[in-house]
Amino acid sequence: MVRIVKRNMKKLLVIISIIITANLQCSGAESLQKISLTEALRLAQTSNLDLQAERLDKEIAQNDIKISNRLKNPDIDLFYNMGSAGKGNPQQIGATQMIELGKRGGRKQLAKSNFKLTEEKVKYTEFNVRMGIRKAYLELVSTKSILSELEDQKDLLEKLVKTAEELVKKGAVQEIDLLQAEIALNQIETQINTAKANLKREQYEFNKALNINTGEIIYDTEETELPPEGEFIKLLTPDPKSKLPEFEEISEKIIEKRYDVKVAKNQIELATKNLTVVANQRIPDIEITGGYGYQTKSFSEDGVYKSGAYAGASLVNIPLLYSYKPEIKTAKIQIEQAKIKYDSTKNKAQNDLKGAYGKFRISKENLNYYNNKLLNKSKEIMQATQKSYAEGKSDLTSLIVMEQSYRSIYLGYIYALTEYYSCWIDFVKEVNDESVGFETENI
Repeated sequence: MVRIVKRNMKKLLVIISIIITANLQCSGAESLQKISLTEALRLAQTSNLDLQAERLDKEIAQNDIKISNRLKNPDIDLFYNMGSAGKGNPQQIGATQMIELGKRGGRKQLAKSNFKLTEEKVKYTEFNVRMGIRKAYLELVSTKSILSELEDQKDLLEKLVKTAEELVKKGAVQEIDLLQAEIALNQIETQINTAKANLKREQYEFNKALNINTGEIIYDTEETELPPEGEFIKLLTPDPKSKLPEFEEISEKIIEKRYDVKVAKNQIELATKNLTVVANQRIPDIEITGGYGYQTKSFSEDGVYKSGAYAGASLVNIPLLYSYKPEIKTAKIQIEQAKIKYDSTKNKAQNDLKGAYGKFRISKENLNYYNNKLLNKSKEIMQATQKSYAEGKSDLTSLIVMEQSYRSIYLGYIYALTEYYSCWIDFVKEVNDESVGFETENI
């Protein structure tokens, strides 16, 4: 009896888990929203959480300009003499105001330089977010293309199994041919399962790059496979038959326009303005005091109420005991440091650009090689082998080898296509200009 109850409980748990899984899958499908690359970039521009946080730095820097131009608040002074100490001495109430000399202007210029630097940092972050989205979008579409190709190969192998079954029944081939076809089909099944898992992972990577508070919505790519030749514009990529300009032509135009170089250059300006602010600390400030003074009848010497005013001025913060030399020295070192970092940034940018240019050039050549030579010829050979096997003129081993060879070549083409798109994104990232493009040439 106990065993029966346990067995029924297990069945119930299995049924419940199946229902829950089915509901989760259904709800997941309902929450999927497909968007194009252009739509993804536009959506991130307004809703990406990293960008929202980064743009607040710009507001903070804008507010710092107002803070830097602030005036010192006055002090309220009250002097009251009590008892015999008040005899003949006035009671006073007034205010003291500190006036800074040569400091507010320097602080304001420093704050403006920091605002300019923050603007460039925000633009740089926006650019990097767009590049991240383009890369994640590409990887997801590429994974879909691989899965689609594997499923096409599965269909071909299923047809091959059926053909082998018919030929075995007719006695035209041995049963081992059927076993070979079934093994190949089972192998492709495992590859499809892996590709499906990769697809789910890349889907989450794409949503991570978007970084939008979507609730239950999961964004997916509009494309189900990589755009073929002639449709590269869908992924904002030039045709591989376009003419690639010389590296020197590109390098001369873009190094100074890169966001990281601009940021490094602004750091020099910021450090220079900071030296001015630090050096101005040696300028003494003026403290002005004034107010109302009076003596009551009981405290005046002649018994008459007396009133009047008082005024005074002081020179404060005179750099006699401390002249801010360490701060000034540090500020000068920071300028030198910023200049070195600027040269370092330019040097790294030059090398990064060379690497991205070379890699993109090779990926362009490889893709054109697949398009012009490998794909069509391998497809023709595979089709001829299929026909020969169906007619009983060749064995199944030859057909499977050719099928696998073509599959390998076509998957290689997809990887080459992915590499081309990916290298273009890397190249654009180093150029820091999404509007860059090449003239079309005949290859």
